Amino acid sequence: MKVIVTGGAGFIGSAVCRLMTGLKGYEVLNIDKLTYAGDLRTLASISARDNYHFAHQDICNRDAIVKIFDDFQPDAVMHLAAESHVDRSIDGPADFIQTNVVGTFNLLDVARAYFDKLPADKRSQFRFHHISTDEVYGSLGSEGLFTEETAYAPTSPYSASKASSDHLVQAWHHTYGLPIVISNCSNNYGPYQFPEKLIPLMALNLLHGKKLPVYGEGLNTRDWLHVEDHAEALVKILTEGRIGEKYNVGGCNELTNIDVVKRIFDTVQEIVPDISFENFDEAVTYVKDRPGHDWRYAIDPTKMQNELGWKPKYDFETGLRQTIEWYVNNREWWEPILKSKYAGERLGSAKGQADA
Repeated sequence: MKVIVTGGAGFIGSAVCRLMTGLKGYEVLNIDKLTYAGDLRTLASISARDNYHFAHQDICNRDAIVKIFDDFQPDAVMHLAAESHVDRSIDGPADFIQTNVVGTFNLLDVARAYFDKLPADKRSQFRFHHISTDEVYGSLGSEGLFTEETAYAPTSPYSASKASSDHLVQAWHHTYGLPIVISNCSNNYGPYQFPEKLIPLMALNLLHGKKLPVYGEGLNTRDWLHVEDHAEALVKILTEGRIGEKYNVGGCNELTNIDVVKRIFDTVQEIVPDISFENFDEAVTYVKDRPGHDWRYAIDPTKMQNELGWKPKYDFETGLRQTIEWYVNNREWWEPILKSKYAGERLGSAKGQADA
């Protein structure tokens, strides 16, 4: 199967590329614009593989994307290219509309024209898999879970842009017959995540003797999904999911932000005993909350389990330790990022530190 992966130099996309190129029968073409969060170093382990290819390109460049489709002749598309950080969307929403909405439209339109020209046997095999987020559903109260039937209620510029892209994908299916599947995932974590996100930011702050900034009282709740579990789920959805369907992918690890930060502190302290802080209360500092901060996200992954036989392999304790050990042992990966791209400053104050 020849698969185009958009955003394959990003956090989740690179995990998908690493996984698929290691499986028999896949040939992957990664299209990535290489924005601040795109990093080819995440793909160094597969860059020499015969079944991996890279195109440095913007999905908004229609002519370039048309040529890539015509040259590569994909059997499927996995669309992960997106601006993804809520805090950045608060400070500068224009990039999110351009990439997540306009870019998705452009990709859909090119894919539709390509699909329409395919012979019947190829048309029956083609898939367009759009990867989205649970944030499109808005905020839950203290009870309940997001299902595939939950109504959309996005509240941030980021989630609104992703909800828009979801609706475009569904429209291209219902109007033009493009064979699509959509997946919506909970918060991802794992190695190679850009340090603006909660887990790497807190871990790196501790390694540098910096305080741990927690929004509000830290009681907002998220479900955490290891990126390797997510990548396996995405391949399952692409190859076994039903056309026109949505699948929610969750890690079944629902925790408050303050509990996550406490677990990060404890894990870092175990691995690196000589950090600057003797206890958690000394390390944490509570900061003004993010504007419009959603209270709780939690996914019901029953459909994934029942239809596709997928379950996450990582519990949060195991996944968190593996992740933090990776950051401790791979300073050469994140130190250049902190020096040249992002130094841990607060984002999302609507004036433009951690996304959760």
